[in-house]
Amino acid sequence: MHVQMMTSPSSSPSSPALSLESVRQRLRRANLYGLLAQAEQILHEPWLAHVLEIEESERQRRSLRRRLDGARLGIFKPIADFDYDWPKELDRQLLDELMTLSFLSDAANVIIVGPNGLGKTMLAKNILHQAILRGYTARFTLASDMLHDLAAQDSSTQLTRRLRRYTTPSVLCVDEVGYLSYDSRYADLLFEVITRRYQQRATVLTTNKSFGEWNQVFPNAACVVTLVDRLVHRSEILNIAGPSYRLKEAQERVARRKSPRSSKKSKQ
Repeated sequence: MHVQMMTSPSSSPSSPALSLESVRQRLRRANLYGLLAQAEQILHEPWLAHVLEIEESERQRRSLRRRLDGARLGIFKPIADFDYDWPKELDRQLLDELMTLSFLSDAANVIIVGPNGLGKTMLAKNILHQAILRGYTARFTLASDMLHDLAAQDSSTQLTRRLRRYTTPSVLCVDEVGYLSYDSRYADLLFEVITRRYQQRATVLTTNKSFGEWNQVFPNAACVVTLVDRLVHRSEILNIAGPSYRLKEAQERVARRKSPRSSKKSKQ
């Protein structure tokens, strides 16, 4: 999808005078150390404010691009395309609140629960996208991809290093928990990720299973009860229910393709 880069407004004759300390801070953030050394001499130069704005705008653009690339969101539909009338159960007020990202300040988790085809992944990706636009770091991953990635590490040192990929972003989305079943080793790895993020950074998780069914996802895993407990503590749970929207779209496409063929046959 198209992403509009954020830019700073251009300078104008009515721009307020720059203070020496603010200029020094801005030059330091922009790594303009040559100008920083001459800050007092150039403080009242008419071009200074414009140079700072150009540097800061470019810095913001590069930062946004790095965060978008690092999040690995892929292609997704914007929240404006979500059909709120289709699900039989959806707390619209809670969803609107989640899109404000208020949960991030509390390092709370967001758990989106519902059957296949109702847009859980779409909603999760839009939440992460909003976080990126607000300056947060984020990462999106399928549960299976993350767990296979962690399980493939050959030593505890490599595992510790790889865990940082999933524990350091401001918000992590683990998508499609419950679609496959895993052994105790994979349950322990998910537990490790959630524990390291617990009350420190927010995690968004989508699942098609109620928590009472997670023993089917991680059979014989001793950590499941504690894992669920840490996930739901200080969390927002968004339940979605209804028939598959993807199935509805597929049926509509089939009907559209059949319609021209039917009209041709009627004319023959």
